[in-house]
Parts: sequence; structure tokens; C-alpha cells
Amino acid sequence: MKGPEGTQPRDGAGTSLAGPRDGMPIRLVLADDHAVVRQALCLLLTGAGLDVVGEASDGHEAVRLVQELEPDVAVLDMVMPLMNGVDAAREILKVHPGTRCILLTGRQDDQLLLDALQAGIRGCVLKTHRAEDLIRAIRDVAGGGTYLGPAVSRRVVEAYNNATGLPPDPLTARERQVLQLIVEGKGPREVAQILGVSPKTAEAHRTHITRKLGINHTAGLVRYAIRRGFIEG
Repeated sequence: MKGPEGTQPRDGAGTSLAGPRDGMPIRLVLADDHAVVRQALCLLLTGAGLDVVGEASDGHEAVRLVQELEPDVAVLDMVMPLMNGVDAAREILKVHPGTRCILLTGRQDDQLLLDALQAGIRGCVLKTHRAEDLIRAIRDVAGGGTYLGPAVSRRVVEAYNNATGLPPDPLTARERQVLQLIVEGKGPREVAQILGVSPKTAEAHRTHITRKLGINHTAGLVRYAIRRGFIEG
């Protein structure tokens, strides 16, 4: 069975790194919009005895696969089309709370890390880290723990202690989803179709976003999304 373009459920077979269900291997959904990166990670993780049961190329597909396949862990790239990794984690925890989420990110932005933890993400792994760090993170969160790593842990503690970084994001989860679609160039009808709402509702969300942020033009919304790490600059 295959999903939309660039995505496919997979039937993996691992032999080690047991998951929470009676010694079975840890089952993963892997989400990254770069096919080469996704394939490389899949080979790495299956080679380590993990069971990659699904692959997604965007945040919406990651949520759908988690709902369908009910994996132990979802490994989510931060920057993905349609829905970023943090918002995807929020939706995943709604549709299947038993799946624990790990964020893969190239940024060490304090506010991004705090947002990730507040969204319920149980592990953050920097793309500059070693492959062994990702495998350890998967094992730790599958066992009910958390994984941040020394560098990330220090930044999170400093952010809490010093109250540094950007002001809290005033947008709701739905408004963040609409914002990402707008800055990706989607019109009201496309936004409505992707989110399953009416064009009128999509327009209302845009109005609320511009009022809350005090930004009335798309270029300003793009800059805001870049600062927040929703998209790459």
C-alpha cells in the first residue's frame, strides 16, 4: 500500500532494540521531505534493528501514517511542507497519544526547543549529532524517557532561566498550520482543501493571524515564519 507521492507505509523487520510490546522491535514512522535523507535514515535505522513501518514527506502525511500504523515513535524533521515537525507532533499526540515524538532539527534556537517540549515532543536531536545519538534517542523515548543530549539540555535550561528568545507565539495550532500554508504560497481555496475547511473559514484564520501578529502582508508573514523556524530562509 502506498501513500501520496513521496510517501509509503513499509513493512520492516527488526531484530534488536526492543519496543514496549513484549520484546517486539521498536516501530517507527519517519518523516522528512528530502527523499535521499529519508532513505539514508531508513537504512541506518533498520540496520540498527529498528522497524521503520512508514515514511512521510510532509507533516500531514506523517500524522495520517501515525493514525493508521500506530508506531511506538515518530521521528519528525522540523522543516517540512504543509506542516512543520512541532505542529505535526501536536496533531500526532491527538490522534495517537501512545506514539512518542522525536524532533530532528538543524537549528539550536532556544524558543524552538521550548516550543517543541511544550508540544509534547520527547526527544530533540540536532542534525549535527552522530547517528548513534538518534538511535539512543529512539531507544530512550520508546522506553518512556526523554532525550535532549548535553548541548540541547544546556540551551533549554538557559532559555528557562534567562527567559531569552522570541516572545511566546500567540497563534493557535490551527493558525500556525494556516500560516505555514500561506507562506508556502497556497491560496484560500488550497488552504481550505488541505485542512478540510471552507474557504470562508480559511480566510477568517488568515484575518486572525494578521491581527494577532500585526502583519498585513505576505512578506512579513514569511519573515515571521522563518524566525520561528516553521520554514527555512
